[in-house]
Amino acid sequence: MMASLYALLAALVYGAADFLGGIATRRATMIGAVLTTQGAGLLFLLAVTPLLPDATVSRHDLAFGVLAGLTGSSGVALLYLALAIGPMSVVAPVTAVCAAIVPLAIGLALGERPHPVAAAGVVLALGAVALLSQSETPASSNPVRVTLGKGVRVALASGVAIGFFFACLAQTRAEAVLWPLVVSRSVSVALFFTMASIGGRPAGVPRAALAPALACGALDMVANALYLAAARQGQLGLVATLSSLYPASTVLLARVVLGERLGMWQQVGVAGAVAAVVLIVSHS
Repeated sequence: MMASLYALLAALVYGAADFLGGIATRRATMIGAVLTTQGAGLLFLLAVTPLLPDATVSRHDLAFGVLAGLTGSSGVALLYLALAIGPMSVVAPVTAVCAAIVPLAIGLALGERPHPVAAAGVVLALGAVALLSQSETPASSNPVRVTLGKGVRVALASGVAIGFFFACLAQTRAEAVLWPLVVSRSVSVALFFTMASIGGRPAGVPRAALAPALACGALDMVANALYLAAARQGQLGLVATLSSLYPASTVLLARVVLGERLGMWQQVGVAGAVAAVVLIVSHS
């Protein structure tokens, strides 16, 4: 039960972080926004880590922390790019479907066998996320359609990378506490800083993007910690599926703040997500 609660909280916070990340990227360059959010998250994590219980970090934890940094940085960069060029209410759910399918498949390969009712909830959750990605944009030859298609393609690639990030973090031990996240985020910051330096691109963000970027970094790290706690207590496939419901909060924020309309199928998707949560939580 606690694993499901942590995963649901992670989904809520991930959604808010992604919304803010999309706002920051629209107001700055992609590399500048990502480097700022990732750096803010690392500083936040380093500030709270000394307050946590003593940890024992093995080479196993470090290795998967590095892998999580490589896959996570790729996924985040692609996600923010997709959020900047496509509708948030479409991009976020498409990413989430892939982010759930990858660890779900890995969990099954590792021998996880969820209860049939929980498995039905997983299927329903994936369908709900797919419905959340439906858009009422008319199918016509115009710039909006081109942007939508490109955004979805980038979102698919982002989801695969984030799925492997989820899977890598889940392989770390509880004794390592949050240090795998420190390793992961350090790798991510180093990669983005190198990209900015080699490309000669500005690593900073304008003042209008600073607040959402900093808030995104802090919230993203909180969500990662919640997911890590969930993955260490529950089945990878179920935890990743619940965490992948984060588009619900992204879509809601896009509706309230940006005025993006919630279509009929998206409303059905929200209802399906709620039903899926009930099925998974009641049999996990």
